[in-house]
Amino acid sequence: MVEYGVMRTPELLAPAGNYEKLKTALHYGADAVYAGLSGFSLRAKADNFSLETLKEAVQLVHQKNKKIYITLNIFPHNRDIASIKKHLLDLREIKPDALIISDAGIVELAAETAPEIPVHISTQANITNYRSARFWEKIGAKRLVLSRELSLDEIREIRDNVSLELECFVHGSMCISYSGRCYMSSFINNRSGNRGECTNTCRWDFTLMENSRPGTYYPVYEDDRGTYVMSSRDLCMIEHLDKLADAGVTSFKIEGRMKGINYVAGVVKTYREAVDSLQESPFKVKEQWMQEIAMSSNRGFTTGMFFGKQPDEGYNHDDTQSYTMTHELVGVVQSLNNGSAVIALRNNLRVGDTIEFLTPGLENIPHKVHAIHDSNGSPAETGRNEEIVSIPIVKGIRKNDLIRRPLKQDESPE
Repeated sequence: MVEYGVMRTPELLAPAGNYEKLKTALHYGADAVYAGLSGFSLRAKADNFSLETLKEAVQLVHQKNKKIYITLNIFPHNRDIASIKKHLLDLREIKPDALIISDAGIVELAAETAPEIPVHISTQANITNYRSARFWEKIGAKRLVLSRELSLDEIREIRDNVSLELECFVHGSMCISYSGRCYMSSFINNRSGNRGECTNTCRWDFTLMENSRPGTYYPVYEDDRGTYVMSSRDLCMIEHLDKLADAGVTSFKIEGRMKGINYVAGVVKTYREAVDSLQESPFKVKEQWMQEIAMSSNRGFTTGMFFGKQPDEGYNHDDTQSYTMTHELVGVVQSLNNGSAVIALRNNLRVGDTIEFLTPGLENIPHKVHAIHDSNGSPAETGRNEEIVSIPIVKGIRKNDLIRRPLKQDESPE
């Protein structure tokens, strides 16, 4: 957790689905990141880390005086125990800052195998009351990742009854099932969300069929292509971080280990600014925060259950609000040399294109690309995805900054 004078500011915790996302999250201001290996976390389909890259990641994070938490939050079966114990022994050597665990047996195993590593209790443990919070505190947990079904008043009551750290999700995808304990993916698609293999079945389009009329499908709502009644909009609490801090939340968590670096960079950067603004009194919400959040992939936004039952408009009942975004990723600044920025392209780029740099102070300022040089230094009209090119430098940009492009470009940028 970060301290400013005598006032504490909640930690900003960001997803690190792979090494590149980890570096991106740190570059844009995360205080801590959470990561995992495929066999032991609830994001088995993310790129994740090998044991060797995880070791490198921990070293990098600690060099920057940040923290890294390792997810070990699957619901394990008997066959998993031996491999989890070996994993814990490996992690004891790597020395992450905490383990995120959901299963009580694995909490006990971690205390026996790697007692020096603090334990955070995962949101999968469904902590919805202060008695449950007290239980985890008594057995040695350092932090609780509270259930997403809690209101602000309920969080305050838990805060009044325990002294350990409280973490809440503040942004990202929402699961329709209670704190992610879902069986739909396993039942329909034979891939268990509780073992990190969720196929987002709740976001498929569903219709209603009556058994005596096979083949006749009825919309649950007015959309004749189906209903998305179980598909929540994305959580977004950036305008209410002061209320969460006042309720006693000590870590703000962003969901998204399976999202790309465009999402990680934009969301982390914007929440960094918002978290820092908590030092101001009163906390002032900036209009551009929501605009910047909407630039990367999202399904519309909701405040979830923090203010009571999630309202009907917090769900996507039709397909008019599937994933949307306003900007696409163009590339990443690799270095700055002799008046040029060397760019690792993630999309095609042409002379005359309008781009924007995700750089503090340069957001939403369009820049026209007047020249491109290929990796040999020769002039080029176009650079292709995965190529290395250079473009004239723009004052203020930094190494590792992202370059984005509006999906509908302004024909006459400044």
